[in-house]
Amino acid sequence: MSLALPVAAGSSVLVTRPGARVAETVHALAAQGVHPVVRPDATTPDDVLAQLHDLAGRGLLRVDPEAEADGADVVLRDPHTPAPEADRPQGSDGIGRVTLVGGGPGDPGLLTTAGLAAVERADVLVCDRLAPLAVLSRARPDAEVVHVGKIPRGAFTPQEAIDALLVERASRGLDVVRLKGGDGFVFGRGGEEWNACVRHGIPVTVVPGVSSAVAAPALAGIPVTHRALTQGFVVVSGHVGPDDPRSEVDWGAIARCGLTLVVLMGNATFGEIADELVRHGMPADTPSACVAEGSLPGQQTVRAPLAGLADATAAAGVGPPSVAVVGAVVDALEQPT
Repeated sequence: MSLALPVAAGSSVLVTRPGARVAETVHALAAQGVHPVVRPDATTPDDVLAQLHDLAGRGLLRVDPEAEADGADVVLRDPHTPAPEADRPQGSDGIGRVTLVGGGPGDPGLLTTAGLAAVERADVLVCDRLAPLAVLSRARPDAEVVHVGKIPRGAFTPQEAIDALLVERASRGLDVVRLKGGDGFVFGRGGEEWNACVRHGIPVTVVPGVSSAVAAPALAGIPVTHRALTQGFVVVSGHVGPDDPRSEVDWGAIARCGLTLVVLMGNATFGEIADELVRHGMPADTPSACVAEGSLPGQQTVRAPLAGLADATAAAGVGPPSVAVVGAVVDALEQPT
């Protein structure tokens, strides 16, 4: 369903009666340059409220239960509701397929043409919260859309349940697309989903995506490599800190390697990571930056020396999703005046 509205970018839009697929509505409006106000009411389910607060924290909407229609240019009842079961694709007697699509950092324009083609033909779309949800306007009207996002420190769908969902739908003969943010094989658990499909005899293919590890810094004017500054870069997960027993990263080796460091999912742990890098010899004043919501309207960049970046991002109110970059490349490009 397209949400193209006859209003200029920046117009005020009020969305009422938000449903389980409200994130699609919000992303479609964001793609038009609209920052909506969403008005939940007493009937809004808790899982939808959790989505709204997550989207609000990312700067994609404002939640106001008391918003008045008179103050908006357009009032829109959330049109994204699940299709009735009878209207959904029912599959065939044969085996379907699963396509793992990397959706890029969030802007629908950064989804590849192969990824878009997969979205347009799919019977079922299984989507993450950081996927470019605005492209779902190009899905078939009868396609089933299932949101399985993981809100940081909030509601989430277990990976095992996602794997089972992909296998079950494809086993019914359906064309299933797993739409993720970034690239599914860069901390996206795409390998686990691939293996689950193969174990059950489900044909599975991959459409690579533009990874936020390089895209978010680039959009902020930060190259991850630059001649005469560095000969490479390393990408690590900051999901757990250096002192966590689950951490398998050799932070000492990274501190000494002379390469650009890119940290994904490190918003809550970067202070610990910075301390560990400095402890292993990386200069505390190494140029560093944090890029949040790369490619989306709320993109924000904070620059600071390594030892102060965590405090600087906290002071700026920067939250996930964000990408941290550490190294001389942060200051490599002349900034426009």
